[in-house]
Amino acid sequence: MLRRAAITGLGTINPLAHTATDLWSRLCAGQSGVRMISRFDASPFKVRFAGEVREFDPETRLDGKAAKRLDRFAQFAIVSAIQAVADSGLDFDRELPHRCGVMIGSGTGGMSVFEEECIRYQQVGPHRVSPFLIPKLMANAAPAALSIHFGLQGPSLSIATACASAADAIAASLDAIRLGRADVVLTGGAEAALTPLGLAGFCSAKALSERNDNPAQACRPFDRDRDGFVLGEGAGIIVLEELEHARQRGATIYCEVLGAGQSTDAYHITAPHPEGEGASRAIRLAMADARLEPAEIQYINTHATGTLLGDEAETKAIKQVLGCHSKNLVVSSTKSMIGHLCGASGGVAAIVCALTIRDGIVHPTINYETPDPACDLDCVPNVAREVPVRRALATSFGFGGHNCCLVFGSI
Repeated sequence: MLRRAAITGLGTINPLAHTATDLWSRLCAGQSGVRMISRFDASPFKVRFAGEVREFDPETRLDGKAAKRLDRFAQFAIVSAIQAVADSGLDFDRELPHRCGVMIGSGTGGMSVFEEECIRYQQVGPHRVSPFLIPKLMANAAPAALSIHFGLQGPSLSIATACASAADAIAASLDAIRLGRADVVLTGGAEAALTPLGLAGFCSAKALSERNDNPAQACRPFDRDRDGFVLGEGAGIIVLEELEHARQRGATIYCEVLGAGQSTDAYHITAPHPEGEGASRAIRLAMADARLEPAEIQYINTHATGTLLGDEAETKAIKQVLGCHSKNLVVSSTKSMIGHLCGASGGVAAIVCALTIRDGIVHPTINYETPDPACDLDCVPNVAREVPVRRALATSFGFGGHNCCLVFGSI
């Protein structure tokens, strides 16, 4: 019999807040964390706004020497993980280190250090490249840093499936706990692709909204006038724990991770399948894994980034799987308020689902003004709503056609 996995701790650094508690209150209030970029001069770019993490000084949160040896994405991960562990009440000194693991997703890894050291190499030559270049840019820098910080010797993985990375990391962690390979896993995702080169790449791909005159209203999931996503950065980390292990130590349990489903579009490197075939398959597999019928789902935290093709394809996928029940449930897009955290987005979605189930409140999709007949789900426009939620889905879809759906449920 498969073991069960529960979420017992939450931690996040994101454009709207630096804790899960503050994130939740601001999401429910419909506040936006999207503003003009301040970390670098964005005036030469077509897009000059983003979901930027502000007022984040890693040296006040971590040992100064350790902070300097981590890229921004790994700094986000470790600070968020420290929050999540504190929230869970875990004392790793009392745990078997080889039974505790770390699985973190990131789409780009150390983008900042890569960019900085490329410039250094071009300006002053190879002898001045930092010896920390490779350890800081590698995608597994985040799980490695967490393992070292907490002394965890169980399975440690870095997952890189673009914007599905964090969700895939949580799915892998669920498998590890179910199959008895670990009792506790720190999991989720971290991303810091908001750099000049990163922004230039997304601009050139024509993936971003260009509403420079009104950044807070730029991300418009499901709205007829949506024109692209907003680049964001940050981390979302959860403590995933074997259920009986959590109960025996008297942990506060937010919810259970009931199942996961994964698929690949095998269609296009950036565009989703227009009929949502891969996405629908991931949703269907996740629900089968959780042994749930459509009528048992009350809420979906959608991937919905505000792109013309993506939101429509996701709507089709949800309708294909949930059928007529898709008219009875509610959905919302966290990205409307914090932008798209890419490889970290699934970690934040897991936090949102856990708090939705706990409080029976669904946060709104802001900036929804003009209905789109092709996106006719109830997206809880602009104002939060009380909805008793016992079962929730979170969808994550990444460039390359990677799809992951997670199922969460009350205990």
